[in-house]
Amino acid sequence: MNALEFRQLGSPTPIRWLAAPSSEAWLAQALAHPRDLLVDHAHCERKAAHTALRLMGIYPVEPGLAEALSPLAREELQHFETILTLLKRRGWPLRQLSAPPYGGSLKRCVAPQEPERMLDQFLVAGLIEARSHERLGLLAQHCPDGALASLYHSLLASEARHFAVYRVLAERRFSRMAVNARLQSLAAVEAQILSQLHRQPRMHS
Repeated sequence: MNALEFRQLGSPTPIRWLAAPSSEAWLAQALAHPRDLLVDHAHCERKAAHTALRLMGIYPVEPGLAEALSPLAREELQHFETILTLLKRRGWPLRQLSAPPYGGSLKRCVAPQEPERMLDQFLVAGLIEARSHERLGLLAQHCPDGALASLYHSLLASEARHFAVYRVLAERRFSRMAVNARLQSLAAVEAQILSQLHRQPRMHS
């Protein structure tokens, strides 16, 4: 997995799963638009909960899956509620935002047939969580707004745990060689998607 590790900007902490770090351009864009980023972050937490629940619906009797993903979904919704509270405190309404191509482009990589479809869905969900973890770390370190920096820092441990959950789910069902090979392929696609900065500030732009 060494090829899928790198170090955050200004941080000694290695981040697994990802093929490339977030750009300084993304960080500058994110820091310049704290309101839009926080609103988008709320939507990301809601979508992450939905992803966990959707997988439980697709594989309702898969051994161990509900036990792993039900707590994850609850925690994502708790994060959503925490961000809603902060938005309300600041007078920043939750509003609909246009989605960047990130999520849709990754989901188009998911294999159409089982069992490859299951593997890809775990790995895509894990990649999104890993990218969230990396970017929250950057925001926690560099955001000049103390309350926002504190929020981002408070979410780091859970985001790391979430992408580990998806990795474990994959490795319990597929060989480590198959998981690593497919992960490397999907991570390269994920990095390519983010190589072009989206025009609007988003957590995954």
